[in-house]
Amino acid sequence: MSQEQPRRPQGGADPIKYGDVFDVSGELKGKPIAPHDAATMQAAENMVLGGTRQGGVAAVMQSAADVNVRTGAVRPGQVSDVARDQGMTISQANIGGRRVVGEAVGGQVVGGYVQPAVDTGKPGGALDGDAITIGEALEASALSAGDKPLEQSDAAAIQAAEVRATGSNETMPGGIASLAQAAVTRNARTAADEDKTKLADVVMAATDILPGDKAVTREDADRVIVAEMRNRTQMTTTPGGVAESMAAAARLNQNM
Repeated sequence: MSQEQPRRPQGGADPIKYGDVFDVSGELKGKPIAPHDAATMQAAENMVLGGTRQGGVAAVMQSAADVNVRTGAVRPGQVSDVARDQGMTISQANIGGRRVVGEAVGGQVVGGYVQPAVDTGKPGGALDGDAITIGEALEASALSAGDKPLEQSDAAAIQAAEVRATGSNETMPGGIASLAQAAVTRNARTAADEDKTKLADVVMAATDILPGDKAVTREDADRVIVAEMRNRTQMTTTPGGVAESMAAAARLNQNM
């Protein structure tokens, strides 16, 4: 599926909408492409596909979002409600010896491509040197949900990730889990969201902070998911957050 290159809106007031560059319908068609939407899709492509494709969905969304910010049509860091509430997904399937990839926003396919499938010949649980580590998964969440104020559910997920990475049940002084918990304590005393410590502030350099690291497994992801959900009143994971990034990494590693 091809995408049109976004063009600057005439008059500089109207934003570039999803319907302007993708073949979508309904509510999504009239939604402006926002910066956080583009960052989330970029993080998903990096996680699942191993990088952002030139001329692909994430690249087109980023171009459109940049135009929308420059023209004042959207705010820096803004997210559309469709992307926030319904999320973005990248699916893969091996069909007839080919790898079919589809990318969707709010449940509607916005792009896809086909390439030869690669059979590693390894069992499903095998992990190789290219596997995504826990630290890298934490850093991916900084791209997809990094501008959200850090909450207790995030700190709990980060702590669970640290435990799985290091193999120690002790919270390490000066470690990423203790930094996250300290940030949550500060945020509870801070009124304005713009003044609060964000998720990206803590996890952006996770691979450097963690004293140990390992490839993400399904078991690692499950522990982090449970920790995050238990500490959210909605009993769900944060879209693009730590738990979802870990789950995506585990799925990719399983398919390697």
